[in-house]
Amino acid sequence: MTGPEGIRLALLQIRSQKLKSFFSVVGVIIGVMFLITVVSIVEGMNRYIEEDFANTVYGINTLTLQRTPEIDVNSDPDVERAYRRRPLLRFADADAVRSDLSVPALVGVTSGGQGRLVSDQGVEIENVRLVSASSEIFRIRNYKVERGRAFTAPEDRAGLAVLVLGWEAADKLFGTLDPIGRTVKVDRRPFRIIGVMEKRGSLLGMSLDNYAVAPAHSAMAGLVSPHNVVGNILVRVDDERDMSRAMLDIEATMRVRHRLRPSQSNDFAIDTAEESLGFWTRIRNILFIAFPGLVAIALVVGGIVIMNIMLVSVSERTREIGIRKAIGARSADIHFQVLVESAMLSGLGALIGIAVGVLLAQLVRAVSPLPASIAPLWMILSVVLGVGVGVLAGLYPAARAARLDPVVALRAE
Repeated sequence: MTGPEGIRLALLQIRSQKLKSFFSVVGVIIGVMFLITVVSIVEGMNRYIEEDFANTVYGINTLTLQRTPEIDVNSDPDVERAYRRRPLLRFADADAVRSDLSVPALVGVTSGGQGRLVSDQGVEIENVRLVSASSEIFRIRNYKVERGRAFTAPEDRAGLAVLVLGWEAADKLFGTLDPIGRTVKVDRRPFRIIGVMEKRGSLLGMSLDNYAVAPAHSAMAGLVSPHNVVGNILVRVDDERDMSRAMLDIEATMRVRHRLRPSQSNDFAIDTAEESLGFWTRIRNILFIAFPGLVAIALVVGGIVIMNIMLVSVSERTREIGIRKAIGARSADIHFQVLVESAMLSGLGALIGIAVGVLLAQLVRAVSPLPASIAPLWMILSVVLGVGVGVLAGLYPAARAARLDPVVALRAE
């Protein structure tokens, strides 16, 4: 029996018993569907975090010096109390870091909080992210101003009440009106709008455009942080190869300023995009370790069902097998036909699982902030797994069919 003939006979057998064939591969469909859906979401998250999240949150070639780590899964109360006892960061710390760096870099400060904006026409918006920052923030974060301009270092040092709005905040406050030159009150304090940022979109469903940035020494600073205190000190090096050197310089400066002994651990945190990606990589690896086990359970169950169905099929077709052997079919031909039928059955289940998994991944992407990226490699792997399960499940029924004695088989009713 040739390969194409075996596939044709297998397809005819599956088509003649559609309902039984479908129920026999439900386990394979569920396993493959789960694999494609979850892996698509994880792959989408991976691409999103590597390409967008890290650069948006941390910036390119940027180190963030702050009081506590940006990402920390430690829930130990002692650790949390130790974090609360850490000294606050101040403008003087940023000046010291700037003067002690041995590599070319930009140094800036930011502080943030939530607040309310009221336009000069009485339009009010809540839950706006308020940011006080030094003028370097626009180059460190690669912020682009769509209309107007960013504030300058002299304006920052003078503490002028000027404001740059995010695209969404400007749109909500002024609509089609030009906001440049108009006044906005932040907690009853007036600020003159000098610029509007380009639209940046959203990050995991959270808007990146609903914010307002004012100079670090302006009245905004008093709204988001205590006097002379900053939330973060940002350092963007010119060359990526200088990142490790800059980190060592910052660490040395802060340890001296905080008078830490060699045996004492740091009472500050220096975060980078690589550390954030490392955290995500560990989560992703755990997920990819757990997925095969969960998928394997469904595939094993599916394989057992397929084997049972094939045993029933062999029993029902005992007389047919006897006739084929009587007219010259070899045991190898019978064995091959049953194996092909089992593999085709499981392979078709895998294809159905892939189709459903892709649809579910697209649905998740459409109705939630979770991204999804369909990876062709996993589709190919799913088909291989499906066919492999079918072959393994069909080994015993195929061997049993091949061993049938034609005389005994012909007597079967």
